Amino acid sequence: CHLIHYLRLSHHLIVLNYIICTFDKLKSVSSEDIKITDSVFDGVEVRVFEPPAKQEEKLKRSVVYIHGGGWALASARTSLYNNLCRIMAESLNAVVISVEYRLVPEVWFPEQFHDALRATKHFLQPDVLAEYSVDPNRIAISGDSAGGNLAAAVCQQLSKDENLTVRPKLQALIYPVLQAFDFNTPSYQQNMNMPVLPRYVMINYWIDYLNGNYDLAHSLLINNHTALDVSQAVAFRGRLNWTTLLPSSFKKNYKPVIQTTGKAEIIQEIPALLDVRAVPLLADTETLQLQPKSYILTCENDVLRDDGVMYAKRLEKAGVEVTLDHFDDCFHGCMIFTIWPTDFSAGVQTRNSYIKWLDENL
Repeated sequence: CHLIHYLRLSHHLIVLNYIICTFDKLKSVSSEDIKITDSVFDGVEVRVFEPPAKQEEKLKRSVVYIHGGGWALASARTSLYNNLCRIMAESLNAVVISVEYRLVPEVWFPEQFHDALRATKHFLQPDVLAEYSVDPNRIAISGDSAGGNLAAAVCQQLSKDENLTVRPKLQALIYPVLQAFDFNTPSYQQNMNMPVLPRYVMINYWIDYLNGNYDLAHSLLINNHTALDVSQAVAFRGRLNWTTLLPSSFKKNYKPVIQTTGKAEIIQEIPALLDVRAVPLLADTETLQLQPKSYILTCENDVLRDDGVMYAKRLEKAGVEVTLDHFDDCFHGCMIFTIWPTDFSAGVQTRNSYIKWLDENL
């Protein structure tokens, strides 16, 4: 893929996603236990998982799920996400809506956010909920990694929409990516070379998502875009101060990386670096106060650990009931690895904990 990118034969993400989906994409195959259908919600493709109706239960609970993959990879139709959503539908006896948003490089921010928001708002319409026999008071918005980013951003937007008559009861975020303000949090420093998601790969995902230039990667890595002399970043600094938001067990002996002099032109070139629709951790307290009861799963061996922990702390300080579910021995992306030959105990452990919380709270 990197050779293809270097030779400019195609975008390397197109090639990588083609390989993934060619070998792994599944058609909608229903079973006796779960009916699986592909549909379109307000122009956005979705895959719907419906458990069979039970005589004693007229309305079902529901989860809108947004898959991960750096806003650029994977699909609601791949076996890994198909399996996760099917198990969720079975375990929770819930209707699961898996959103097939468009990917980089076909589109960039804010289109992925708009796709996720449009599909969710369409589903939340009373007549659509009635069509799927869903209880309007028992709906969760959820996602992993980049999907967790979109789920958090969608929840924030829905909370401010005065025209909505139905709102999610819960949000459940799995190792979400929530900020591009500081690439030197303790978890970014501790896990900078961790397999699956090293720091430079996450920075490249951000550059791809926000349609930036790879030449800016090093400046982002050393936080030049949020230096003390970058006026656009000043108002946000207090919302992402990990020295006050993280427990000492996570801070360890790491030191903040704050540049005195930086490059304001980075924010001018990529203004979305400070757009709360892309970086939900930068939302103001008034928005956070409107968020539903929340679950955030984090893993120790993950550059994104502190994103989730800081968001949990900010939500808690805003008065939101939050469950932070941290796993010391797990890694980024582990939840979807539950199918042979990548059936890891970390995947089963995190998935069971996540589904258990949904079952108890939805």
